Amino acid sequence: MQPIFITGGTGYIGRRLIRLLIKNGYAVAALVRQQSLAKLPSGCTAVVADAFDASSYVNSIAAGSTFIHLLGVSHPGPAKKALFYSIDLAAAKVAAEAAAKAGVAHFIYMSVAQYPVKMMASYQDARLQAEQAIRATGLKSTFIRPWYIIGPGHYWPLLLQPLFKLMEYIPATAGKAKSLALVSLQKMLQTLLTVVKELPEEPVRIIEIADIKNIKP
Repeated sequence: MQPIFITGGTGYIGRRLIRLLIKNGYAVAALVRQQSLAKLPSGCTAVVADAFDASSYVNSIAAGSTFIHLLGVSHPGPAKKALFYSIDLAAAKVAAEAAAKAGVAHFIYMSVAQYPVKMMASYQDARLQAEQAIRATGLKSTFIRPWYIIGPGHYWPLLLQPLFKLMEYIPATAGKAKSLALVSLQKMLQTLLTVVKELPEEPVRIIEIADIKNIKP
């Protein structure tokens, strides 16, 4: 199995993904800040470095490995517009640079659905620019584009589920409802595990919400 290098490993998805990868036999190294070391799951190798300085961790990335970039602003909202560029986009550009220099075999990026949503336009734009920066490296890549992920502590959008179901049956809103559908945390983790196992044939593979929902265990 290819070794895994992951950023955002102490986050909501990252912690759970590391445990899942280790359970499936992968050797995982995770970029982490000194003050967050205790948040990393046991069994992975901690790489204490600066996510905004490629030179601080490029030598810790194994050649031929799979790089998973999850780092980003937690609980994104319209008020965090500036952070989407100074953190999400900036860190993704640095990660792409480091991964290219290290010679990784596969770069997996947690992006976001690109159906236009005015109040989250900056978030979508920053993630799209990150995709473009990764493409520019020539790395074989997978972009995963969820919208909102339902799981422990993140269940409130389920209140909107009946509305989304209704919107799917109205021609004028069907596209939006399907393009911004909710996905479960379990589906998201299974999707990440699946794309880790399956190196894409094409230079860039894009996993949309419909694809996430169709992922089989």
